[in-house]
Amino acid sequence: MSTPLLVTDFLHRAREFFPGREIVQYRGGETAHRYTYRDYHDRVLRLAGALRELGIRPGDRVATLAWNHHRHLELYLAVPLAGAVLHTVNLRLEPGEIAYILGHADDRVVVADTSLLAALEQARADRPDMLVVGTDGAGPGVLDYEALIEAAPPLTDPPPVAEDDLAALCYTSGTTGFPKGVGYSHRALYLHTFAACLADGHAISERDTVLHVVPMFHANAWGIPFAALMSGASQVLPGPHPAPADLARIIATERVTYTGMVPTVAVDLMREATAAGTGLDSLRALVLGGSPPSEDLVRELEERLRVPVFQGWGMTEVSPMGTFSRPLPSSEHDATARRRQIRKQGRLLPGLRWRLVGDEGRDQPHDGVARGELLVRGPWVASAYFRDEHPECFTDGWLRTGDIATIDPDGYLEIVDRAKDLIKSGGEWISSLALEQALVAHPAVGEAAVVAVAHERWQERPFALVVPAPDAVAEPADLLAWLRERVPRWWLPDRIAVVDALPRTSVGKIDKRALRDQVAGGLFDEVRGRT
Repeated sequence: MSTPLLVTDFLHRAREFFPGREIVQYRGGETAHRYTYRDYHDRVLRLAGALRELGIRPGDRVATLAWNHHRHLELYLAVPLAGAVLHTVNLRLEPGEIAYILGHADDRVVVADTSLLAALEQARADRPDMLVVGTDGAGPGVLDYEALIEAAPPLTDPPPVAEDDLAALCYTSGTTGFPKGVGYSHRALYLHTFAACLADGHAISERDTVLHVVPMFHANAWGIPFAALMSGASQVLPGPHPAPADLARIIATERVTYTGMVPTVAVDLMREATAAGTGLDSLRALVLGGSPPSEDLVRELEERLRVPVFQGWGMTEVSPMGTFSRPLPSSEHDATARRRQIRKQGRLLPGLRWRLVGDEGRDQPHDGVARGELLVRGPWVASAYFRDEHPECFTDGWLRTGDIATIDPDGYLEIVDRAKDLIKSGGEWISSLALEQALVAHPAVGEAAVVAVAHERWQERPFALVVPAPDAVAEPADLLAWLRERVPRWWLPDRIAVVDALPRTSVGKIDKRALRDQVAGGLFDEVRGRT
């Protein structure tokens, strides 16, 4: 019972029980590389040996700046096997932000795709001692990944590691200041992986072929690569810049059974598959995360394309999975009830605990009505940020998520807003998320965002920005009439502006902070809309 829980065990399990299962690499929608878990195991051992030859020692951080490909997947286990900490860096950040993160983490080595080396120029200037390895070739001051593997002996006697040692490190997207580091121990990732394989969770198993659409730099791609390795699922990696047509073709060709993505990607995938007539019937689960899907999206995927849709909630600080929205058995044959439950964020995964805390600091009832800030704790929930920054985000062992939520009597979580996105008008709260969902339900609206603007009398009032759906015309007056039937009258936005696009964070979410700055700066003063 004292055997440590180490994610590197998944490597040896994959080699022993699933040696013939495949890892398939795509590039531009075409197969670029295909090999087995047996090959993967051997290459990971040699890569871990190469890292040791480079001087990597237990506790050192090894960064990656890479797309979803087989070499990135090799680093997922080679780095912890060498006793080091895998630090996946968000490739969509600006060079200055990347330099800050690499410096804050004190990375010894960064493994990067050649196409992304330019983003490292500032970091390399700041850290001339940091080694750079190119995944697809060498260059000035850049070591060659494949040459390192070919020359290195396999690491058959890895350094001792404790289950509480860090195995991975991710940084938050930095929407409220500088990005914050979240460290994941071997034990945390091991238990998180078990939760991902539960029948009432993502249910990853040997029967699956998993397509990694979620970026591997984003919270360990939801932890699904570890789950696939442990369970023996085949893995498919789409490579850089996969287009919706590429994803649809890959799903059909490889008979993918499981994939996850944000709703905006799912919308594009659905449109492409519908237009091209590409079958997605192999999918047993399309899991949506990042933001709540619209009812129309869930209905179209399930009824037109016959794709079962699920949803989950999580955070970088929760490794990242916290809940999974699988319908109750009583709802499985009732499409309306099923969609209603799927659009909630689901039940808490075993091993975790939660609380809803109101303004007075009191726990709120789980009646589906009372709202409060969601607090969570558990074996894969962070209890501090890397280097103990921002202690105010943690209280008595609980993580303060910043999400305002309800929990219904069946235990289903529903996020109603982010604490920082609530709008306080005349002493009463307005949910920006509820307004956005009501707007997106209009057939002419593709995307919507609502932010607060200062008001002399009411303190704050809602300002809505909408992006029209393809080939649609969104008229502010029509949208206002639509909202009157769906939200309290005093919630109605003082202005609805129609725009071509909304700013996004590096992980694809709508950037509310940027929007607030743009609105305050008068960027939308001349945009067509209602005042």
